[in-house]
Amino acid sequence: MQITRQADYAIRAVRYLARQGENQRAATSTVAREMKIPPSFLAKIISQLSIAGLLHTSRGARGGVSLAREAGEISLLDVVEAIDGPILLNECVGDPDGCQFTDDCAMHPIWQEAQESLVRRLRETTFASLAA
Repeated sequence: MQITRQADYAIRAVRYLARQGENQRAATSTVAREMKIPPSFLAKIISQLSIAGLLHTSRGARGGVSLAREAGEISLLDVVEAIDGPILLNECVGDPDGCQFTDDCAMHPIWQEAQESLVRRLRETTFASLAA
């Protein structure tokens, strides 16, 4: 499993905003430049993160983008899933009935455990810890 470049850029952008401090806005052009994210790509990412309730955006002279919640309340899992959707190491983990070998599969419990471990780690890692 590999997260998309878009999810990687989203993580960089949210981390940048978390490092700015609470209630601080940043211009998207600044985030793009500092985090080396193509501006047009960042606009799409910010839109998705805003729809997911992770970022606030505002236009105008005092506009910009900021975290919608405290950095300690936003996890890596929140950002990755907002961009890439639910984490799924193998189809059988998400839909055990979709696999004809589920009842006799030595791999299913391994995939299940690995996914649970990954999801737990991403959920426990907040942007407050990443910004420190």
